[in-house]
Amino acid sequence: MSGSPAPAVLAADEILILNLPLWTWQIVFAVAGVLALVVLSRTIWHPTVASLRWWALGNIVVNAGIAVTGATVRVTSSGLGCSEWPKCTKESFVPVGTHHSAFNAAIEFGNRTLTFLVLAVGVIVFVATLRMRPRRRDLLTLATIIPIGVLGQAVVGGITVWSDLHPASVAAHFLLSTVVVIFTVAYYVRCREPEGGLRLTVAPSIRHLATALVPLGFALLVAGTVVTGTGPHGGDASAPRWDFDMVLVTRVHSLLAWATVAGAVALIVLALRLGAPRRLRTQIWLLLAVIAAQGGVGYAQYFLGLPELLVVLHVLGSTLVWVAILRVYFGTAERAAVTSPAPRGESGEAAAAATGPAADH
Repeated sequence: MSGSPAPAVLAADEILILNLPLWTWQIVFAVAGVLALVVLSRTIWHPTVASLRWWALGNIVVNAGIAVTGATVRVTSSGLGCSEWPKCTKESFVPVGTHHSAFNAAIEFGNRTLTFLVLAVGVIVFVATLRMRPRRRDLLTLATIIPIGVLGQAVVGGITVWSDLHPASVAAHFLLSTVVVIFTVAYYVRCREPEGGLRLTVAPSIRHLATALVPLGFALLVAGTVVTGTGPHGGDASAPRWDFDMVLVTRVHSLLAWATVAGAVALIVLALRLGAPRRLRTQIWLLLAVIAAQGGVGYAQYFLGLPELLVVLHVLGSTLVWVAILRVYFGTAERAAVTSPAPRGESGEAAAAATGPAADH
């Protein structure tokens, strides 16, 4: 009936689980997660290359994953579930009196608490790298940048809230996460290698093409944020949107995606013809597979009108494509331990074998 009152929407502090508000359980979950990481990180005081690689892998997962949870915030219109930053509201750090539904407040507050887990993993990797003997200056530099990047990403998140979810700040929030992922992947790859000079493991043409895929992949991500900022999922019903032609920006995004496909196909052709290492060939095939899956999700989004679940899957796919591109790039070269100069009289063939491209990782 038109005269019926609208159903009441529960506030975040009105949903009780075992007589405690929902946000309390979210804090408990975040704290328990951090403590679990600390317990699991007993190896940081006496780290090994193997334990360090596991933590490095976790670093990639959590930094890529926070972008996916951010997409969940956006498609559920929960971006202003906590309307202030660093507090949730003007009076509270937790979602009490947010004037938003419990669902929206829980999604946004939950995403904020996950930042502490991401930061905890970054700090653990930093401490473990600091304790590594012999100490690796290259790894320590990367391990220092990552938690600083996470803190910067949190600040940009605050700016996003202050701007009422302006699409430019939302885009910057996502893109900064992808920049941090560059350093997490670099750390993961390099921590299994000795400290030393960088040498190619492939022909220069493969290295150049793999390098070109990195800015192309980043341009693809940027174009995706423009599509997002023009589309319907702004994070809140009142969030500003860009007034671009939706069809046009989608086509630009699609063209960049096809250019990435073409680059990956050319890369596997070169890798097969020029005898690239087997590990790199596998990484390129994985890149092609992830791009194909991502393309399928993208076209499904276009024809189905951007359903929320597919938007989240597309963001997940974009992070997987980005990680795959970076793995291919870093797989075209490796660090080699510095060895003593070859004795006089050593054959030219032996010297070339010592410094030439490696056959396999």
